[in-house]
Formats: sequence, C-alpha cells, structure tokens
Amino acid sequence: MVSLVSLVGVFALSLKEEVLKKYVFVFISLAVGALLGDAFIHLIPEAFENSPNSTAVSLLIILGVFVFFIFEKILHWHHHGEDIEEPAIHPAGKLILLSDGVHNFIDGAIIGISFIVSVPIGIATTIAVILHEIPQEIGDFAVLLHSGYERSRAIWLNFLSALSAILGVLIAFALQGAGEAFVNLALPIAAGGFIYVAVADLIPELHKTKEAKYSLLQILAVIIGVGAMLALLYLE
Repeated sequence: MVSLVSLVGVFALSLKEEVLKKYVFVFISLAVGALLGDAFIHLIPEAFENSPNSTAVSLLIILGVFVFFIFEKILHWHHHGEDIEEPAIHPAGKLILLSDGVHNFIDGAIIGISFIVSVPIGIATTIAVILHEIPQEIGDFAVLLHSGYERSRAIWLNFLSALSAILGVLIAFALQGAGEAFVNLALPIAAGGFIYVAVADLIPELHKTKEAKYSLLQILAVIIGVGAMLALLYLE
C-alpha cells in the first residue's frame, strides 16, 4: 500500500504535455518544501530523540549531505563521459530516486518494527506513513519529469524506488530488536540526503524562473510543502 502511493503521478497522464511542462515548477517547489519539511520536522527531531549522542547525529546528517554530494559528482562524471545514453537526463532525477528509495526503505523498516511491537501500532504507523508519502511523491514525480524522464517512465521508476519499503519491512523482521538501532542510524543520513537534493539541485532550478507571478507561485508551493509535513505531526 505504501509503495502504491508512488503511483499518484498517474493523474499527470491525463494532462496535456504543454500544460504539464508549464506548471511542473509548482510541483518542484512542492518537492522542495516536502523534502525540507520532512528532514527538519520529522527525520532530524526523531533522530535526536532516539539517540543519546547529539554530536553523532549531527555528523551523520553531514555524512548524508556528503554522500549525496559524492554521488552527484559521480553522476556528472558519468554524464559527461557518455556519448548517447540518456544525455537529456539531469542528475537530479537519479538523486531523487536514490533519496526516495532510502526514505521508503526506512519507512518500511519503521512499519516492520511497529508490527513487531503490536498489530494496532503497526496499522497506525502504516496509515501515518501513507499520509506522509502523498505530498512527497507528487513532488518527486515532478522532479523526474523536469529531469527529462518521460511521464510513463517517471511513474514506473518512482514505483520501483517505492518498492524499497518492502525490503525495509523484511529486514526489520529479520533483525528484530536490532532493527530499531539500524533505523536510528539511517534516519539522519536520509535527512542529510533530503537537504542536499532540495538545496543543491531543486532550489537552483527554481531560480531559472524570473517572472514575479511564477515566483510567487513557487514560494506558495514551498510553504504548502512544508505546511503539509507540519500538519502530519498532528495526524500522526
């Protein structure tokens, strides 16, 4: 169910391509807000709450930023070194697939751990994760489109990335008690990855829009993305 949320991009198949391209920046702005909101409102506070060593958590967040920086460097080297293969695909698209895959994996592990505690807690956690995923998956899909993927391929790749949640559940069941320690280690790294993608890749793309009307729409969409993640605190 959590993985199927990634298919929200199907609604874009009904839109005309010129309309989608004209307003895709609004959804990218939503992705910026959702990524930053998720990192600073959900992942980082939870990481600090679950760890007695705040310095270690801070270093892991920086590690997450650094890992995604290195990964993007590798993508750029590969991009400039290739002749024909996917020359139009921007590295931001691959970064969003990686960051979303890591995030969904962690979500799956959290769901698995919750079900180990009790079935009611597991169900409540699953519902919270689904609500959490909807605004982010819409933004992720927009980033894939903006990066050069065709609509049908963007939907498919986003779904494959979301399937990592199943792997997270299975590993949580396999690790049992040790699964929580693994999640606590992965949370700040994922947060660092989200911050990097939002700040280093997506915000510079938004600056390419110069018109005041569209810039105001961008700001509003970022606020909505952050607001959605803030509202989820009360739903969870």
